[in-house]
Amino acid sequence: MKIAQTRRDFLKTAALSVAVMGLPRICKGQSFGKPPNFVIIFLDDSGWADFKPFGRPAYKTPNVAQLAKDGCRFNNFYVPQAVCSASRAALLSGCCPGRTKVFGAHGPKARGLDPKYATVGQVLKARGYTTAVFGKWHIGDQPDTRPPERGFDESCGLMYSNDMWEFHPGNPKYWGKYPLWFWDNGKVTIDRVTREHQPMLTTWYTEHAVDFIDRNKNKPFFLYVPHSMPHVPLFVSKKFEGKSGAGLYGDVMMEIDWSVGEITKALKANGVDDNTLVIFTSDNGPWVSYGNHAGTTPYREAKGTGFDGGTRSACIIKFPKAIKAGTTSTKAFCSIDILPTLAHLAGAELPENPIDGKNVWDLVVGKRGAKNPHDYYPFSTGRNFEGVISGDGRWKLHLRHGYRTLVEAGKDGMPGKYRQEKIGLSLFDMEKDPYETTNVLDKHPEVANRLKQYAERHRQKFYTNKARP
Repeated sequence: MKIAQTRRDFLKTAALSVAVMGLPRICKGQSFGKPPNFVIIFLDDSGWADFKPFGRPAYKTPNVAQLAKDGCRFNNFYVPQAVCSASRAALLSGCCPGRTKVFGAHGPKARGLDPKYATVGQVLKARGYTTAVFGKWHIGDQPDTRPPERGFDESCGLMYSNDMWEFHPGNPKYWGKYPLWFWDNGKVTIDRVTREHQPMLTTWYTEHAVDFIDRNKNKPFFLYVPHSMPHVPLFVSKKFEGKSGAGLYGDVMMEIDWSVGEITKALKANGVDDNTLVIFTSDNGPWVSYGNHAGTTPYREAKGTGFDGGTRSACIIKFPKAIKAGTTSTKAFCSIDILPTLAHLAGAELPENPIDGKNVWDLVVGKRGAKNPHDYYPFSTGRNFEGVISGDGRWKLHLRHGYRTLVEAGKDGMPGKYRQEKIGLSLFDMEKDPYETTNVLDKHPEVANRLKQYAERHRQKFYTNKARP
């Protein structure tokens, strides 16, 4: 597949200078004959139940379903914060938001992730990988925090969310001072993204991804495709307009499913499918305020909260050489574990800066007796540290905190209404009660005390100005 004529001029190879990080820690690496390729498809605000086999949507998603048949479906995959920038920074750096101080969703011209924290792009590039990101970046909109300076040989897309433009209802007025730009290899190629451009974003990202695979089949590569959709405002190309029969959201999801199919077909056509690890997931749960323009989750609350409706994302990982096809795992792990796990597989050296993630490859491949190496995972919303989940995912402790809950959903691109609620110190048994309905604090005081100690340790290390649990 070739890039559409309207996009041909956008693909130019830019010289990239990436400082080689200090390398005190070495990942031994798994032997697969040659370094595996990596593809991460990262959606924006997709609900846990938006695709088969996780849910039963009214629209068809055959390519995601096939990906699950060819790989493993992970039901308990978490992000540490259910908001755009924080989630993306955690994925790419292997660090929790409390460490990097990347909280919430950053606006235009924001500093983003401090360059002192290496990205997975830099880690793999130092190992000899060719790297690319096509899609929504959203972890820095300054010269030294954009993709070309953060370990990516090729890049195109938006520096922040597609709603941070002059046309979106309810946005801060200052966003209108910064037109939404489309970047390509460090240069602005569309200086004012309009309603005519937005329907092409999914197609453009996909075409670039396929072209990148075509050109790099003979060397190890890392391809990161963080789609702008299905974050509002929703747009879809003409080829999928009205195709789902389930409204605009269904059309958008079918186009994303098409994108997954194009990428997997390119891997097979180039003979690299067997040696490529593909990860498919989302940055957080659905933005339910937007009603029929939002996805669905069976879990409590949604995006912008520390409940599982926000922090638990559907996840599929496919790697024919090591992951048994058609399997399902209930093992819990987090997006911060992706960087050290990929580094392990690539035989790459971990960055000099401290990271919070750990290698969870034994969990991913279902090794007998494998246990999660973490005592706990923290979760937060914005700058507020809200609690911890035990490393095995069994127990979840909420500290006292406020949260938003939906009162009235919006419609057709208009936001609805929230109200503020509070939760007291609460312990949930996620194995028996994954929907966080029943506080079992009094029934399991020893578990609660252990998690409170973890929470206090985390608070003291990263949130010293916050009240004790």
